[in-house]
Amino acid sequence: MKWITREHVKVDRVACPWLITKFVDKDAEFLFVPTDQVMEVASREGATPYDVKGVELGHHGKECSFEAILKKYNLTGDTALVLLGKIVNGADTDNTLWGSGSCEKDSPLRSGAMKNAEQEQTGLILLTCATTFF
Repeated sequence: MKWITREHVKVDRVACPWLITKFVDKDAEFLFVPTDQVMEVASREGATPYDVKGVELGHHGKECSFEAILKKYNLTGDTALVLLGKIVNGADTDNTLWGSGSCEKDSPLRSGAMKNAEQEQTGLILLTCATTFF
């Protein structure tokens, strides 16, 4: 299955592919495109959009896309994943929902400084390494 989101990944857009690959779709293919092209490419490619304004697997209220995926795919029974969702939320948002530690605003993950597919893949690899024991 194909999944699509905005290019220039930040915390949520790195964490979501990890979550999807590990717990939802082990054969997932990810597309990262300019924001204004997400819905058009999603329609053309039959891809599921995530972390895009107005989609089911996006931010809702103060919850981030990672948390939307946890709910949609019934993963909220796993307390470790729920905790990881809180961490992702705190690093990706204004941090007022859970009050957990926040990622520095100028970090490459939070600022969107990862600007190409190679850097986005590196972010996914780093997250995979950090969560090896899940």
